[in-house]
Amino acid sequence: MTQAKVSACPICSKPADQAYRPFCSRRCADVDLQRWLSGRYVVPGRADDDEQASPPVINGDEEA
Repeated sequence: MTQAKVSACPICSKPADQAYRPFCSRRCADVDLQRWLSGRYVVPGRADDDEQASPPVINGDEEA
């Protein structure tokens, strides 16, 4: 049998633990989650996505 290659934790670079994969511990998994929730990690979008958004409709009335 061959052993599977152990990857490094993306937070601290220690060997990943199977229980917390791809992280080495619960702490590193929580650090990663906090980074997502705080907006540190951002998935880029196109610049024109925000410009083409229509103004909000209030009480079903549209401004003319």
